[in-house]
Amino acid sequence: LYLGNNSFKGTIPVSLKSLRGLAELDLSCNNLSGKVPQFFSKLLSLRHLNLSYNELDGEISREGIFANASAISIVGNDKLCGGIQKLQLPECSRKNPRKRLSLKIVIPVTISVPIFILLLAALVIYHIVKTSRRQSAPPSNEWQSGLSYLKISNATDNFSEENLIGSGSFGSVYKGTLADGETAAIKVLKLQQQGALKSFIDECNALTSIRHRNILKIVSSCSSVDYEGNDFKALVFEFMRNGNLDQWLHPSTDEYCHFKKLSLMQRLNIVIDVASALDYLHNQYDTPIAHCDLKSSNVLLDEGMIAHVGDFGLAKFLFEESNTPSKNQTMSNGLKGSVGYIPPEYINGHVSILGDIYSYGILLLEIFTGKRPTDDMFKDDLSIHKFVLMALPSHVMDVLDLSMLLEEENDHEKHEEEDLFPDIESQVAQKKLEECLVSVMRIGVMCSAASPRDRVGMKFVVNNLQAIRSKIRMREE
Repeated sequence: LYLGNNSFKGTIPVSLKSLRGLAELDLSCNNLSGKVPQFFSKLLSLRHLNLSYNELDGEISREGIFANASAISIVGNDKLCGGIQKLQLPECSRKNPRKRLSLKIVIPVTISVPIFILLLAALVIYHIVKTSRRQSAPPSNEWQSGLSYLKISNATDNFSEENLIGSGSFGSVYKGTLADGETAAIKVLKLQQQGALKSFIDECNALTSIRHRNILKIVSSCSSVDYEGNDFKALVFEFMRNGNLDQWLHPSTDEYCHFKKLSLMQRLNIVIDVASALDYLHNQYDTPIAHCDLKSSNVLLDEGMIAHVGDFGLAKFLFEESNTPSKNQTMSNGLKGSVGYIPPEYINGHVSILGDIYSYGILLLEIFTGKRPTDDMFKDDLSIHKFVLMALPSHVMDVLDLSMLLEEENDHEKHEEEDLFPDIESQVAQKKLEECLVSVMRIGVMCSAASPRDRVGMKFVVNNLQAIRSKIRMREE
């Protein structure tokens, strides 16, 4: 029973307890309030309960479906409690908060005056230094692109917060409208950060001659000074209207009800798009390129949900210095990549295309499980790689994000309530689909193997994923 995004108000109806055969219930993204009914714990057939993003409050039961953290979703209900660790619920408190509130008011007031004085002094010194730099600043020297600081500033409405669409270690990304009316994504480098200038140069070098449908296209760039004489550098990219993959897989509280869950076919298309981009970088470009920072937030989606790999700020050209086919002898000047996606060998300073393959494997597992590689459940000896490996092949459905199958059925306008395969050969169809999903997850596990020599190449990945997609399409027909 799917009742999400309907703006329902009031409490959850007691009449639902009469639905003894209810298997799945989605009440997310409404305005429901009050307690979570105890009768949910007594519905033995209930396999999945989604109460996310309502205004529910009170203590959550620990029995029935509530004992299985993977079967329920209650995020976005800040007033729920119960002390259940797996659900990240606080203990239900009955203490009077007034005393704590008074402390929160008194303490900041007593320390605010000296802090204000220190900040004022710092601002005066800052102004003096900047004035001196402005007087001795060199004249503006525009790069070959011809875009000036003024044009970038105008395009982003003076870098307004409303146009800020992302921020990373080396830069902030703004949505901007260029003089010709085209919408663009403008990455402004944080040059005060160590490594930002090198990132700018590396990204320019990497993207200058790359042309591939699944790699984010650079439109222009700017190397100039701002109004205060500070160096200013920016990269201008084509704008991706559907944001990045991370937003779709893990929407924030504000975004949750705006991003539709990705269907199975959409996810499969995305992993094929990303694999095609890496195959081009590793095997088809003149000099092999290692991206070095592949992750869900660096995969952008255009209007047609085609994936584009972006952010080449850490990319490395791998010249023919190695006698190994993987070209894995290039050394880095520090740990590259993002936590959760960094291959083990990068700790020793070895950058290679095999490192990209590891990151890709982690990304694929993230896409199909719906779990970040940095999820709280992955600690001690358990990683997302091991989590999936232990489930293969018999329990693959237990680790998948099953919402993608529901979205697949919705896309085909099938409204059967409990049966995902309503035709006569339903069991055969389900078996074939599970076999395809096992094959997809095996590829993710092979790519994310700890040893670089155990990982498969991107040509293998592309060919096999395309074959799996063809099988699934044949099933749908």
